[in-house]
Formats: sequence, structure tokens, C-alpha cells
Amino acid sequence: MSLRDDDKTDPVELARRIRVHALRMVHRANASHIGGCLSMADLLAHLSAWRMNMNPKRPDDPMRDRLIVSKGHSAAGIYAALAERGFFPLKTLETYAENGSILAGHVSHHAPGVEFSTGSLGHGLSLGAGIALAGKSGSKNFGAYVLLSDGECDEGSVWEAALFAAAKRLDNLTAIVDYNKLQGFGRIEDVLPLEPFCDKWTSFGWAVREIDGHDHAVIEKTLRALPFELGKPSAIIAHTVKGKGVSFMEDKLEWHYRSPDDDQLARALSELGELP
Repeated sequence: MSLRDDDKTDPVELARRIRVHALRMVHRANASHIGGCLSMADLLAHLSAWRMNMNPKRPDDPMRDRLIVSKGHSAAGIYAALAERGFFPLKTLETYAENGSILAGHVSHHAPGVEFSTGSLGHGLSLGAGIALAGKSGSKNFGAYVLLSDGECDEGSVWEAALFAAAKRLDNLTAIVDYNKLQGFGRIEDVLPLEPFCDKWTSFGWAVREIDGHDHAVIEKTLRALPFELGKPSAIIAHTVKGKGVSFMEDKLEWHYRSPDDDQLARALSELGELP
């Protein structure tokens, strides 16, 4: 998993643009899940800007790193990141969730740069573990990053994959949990508490770091430290805020399903330094 220090893309600005695009897309389509798109924008920006070995000019390079956005309902966020990195034209974002579009409402492999369709929660880490295992075979040398939601970690399949990855010593696998503390119908602590969350991953044989998922310096430092321990898969528990970057959306459960109206979109874009 090589660092691309020759790439001068600014992750801070990229994260802002991801948020702007996602807001416009969700508003235009009268869709949902904007809160989770905004919470993971900073993490996505660093992964796509420099960390991962991925090239839009060679999207099918067999030695590329693979990114699995297991929280497939946050599709607008990853589509925005991929378009900004040149995998397809920015204009395509305007077709999000339209009939016949390559940009389905949940993450779809029809979009260039997307490895697998996701949305049925709990399967992404299994895919990532399989990819990481393949990445260690023969002369191959690529890795997998899996971005999960916190509510998704209610699924038993996540923990089955975690056991497998540790048993196979997949230190080319990184799981990043967007830990924004909210899921579809309530707060994590009220629906099914995950704490002690880091201890769970550690007990399953992973090397774990707990970070502020919006602190760009911390995100970069953490990603540069991968793998955290040779012979172990790495888990990043990223504390985030649902709706981050838009004051009236932050830490509000309703923005899991709600779509911004015209006035709310204008307010949100203004807060992000963008004209409506």
C-alpha cells in the first residue's frame, strides 16, 4: 500500500468539495443519508487523495489497492470523491439516483472506481478480507481498505470477518469505522451499544487506533503508520459527527433519512463557503 506523496491534492479542500457535491446530489434526487456522507468526508478525502495506490488512468490495474465502502447508503460521498479524483466526469454526479444512471442510490460497481456494490450492511469486511488474502498471494502486493458504519457493526458477519482476517495475519487490510454514534433509528448507545469498542477489535486480534475522524493532521499521521503491527490487520476507530460541516445537521438523527429543501441546501452550502 504505497504513499503517493507526489500527489498534491489538498485533503482539506477535497473534503469540502465532497461535502458540497453530496449535498447537491442528495437535494437534487430528493434522496437520503446525507448525514453519513458528511461524517465520512474527511476520511474519504485522505484515502483517495494520497494514501491509496489507485489511478483513474488505470482503474483496472491488478496491483491497485481496493476501497470497499461497506456503508453503501452513503453512496453520494464516495461518488463525489471518485469524480473529484478523475474516475468519471463531475457532470455525471448530476445523474445521481436517476433511472438508468451509473450512480445508483447505494454504492454500485457500475461507477468507475467502485470495486463492489454494497448496501446490504455487514458484508464489506468479508470482501476486504478476501481481497487482502489475494493481495498476499504469489508476487502480488496490494491491500484493502474497508469503510464501515458503526451501526453496521451490529452485524455478526463483521465479527466473523474480523476473526478470519486476524487468523490469516492480513496486515494489508485496514478497517475504518465511521463512528458517528447514530444509526437509522436511534443512538448507538440506545439501539445496541458497541463499547468498549476498541477492546472488542483488540480482542479479535487486530491492531487498533482510536482517532478524531475530522482532524486532518491526525488522520494523515494515522494512515502513514499503517500497518500498525506486522502480522495483524489494522482497525481505525474514527470518532466523527453525523452531518459534520453543516451546523443544523450535526449530530441530528433526522439527517439519516431527510433530504434538504431549497432553503436548507442554500444554508448548508453557505456554511461550506459555496454559492448555492
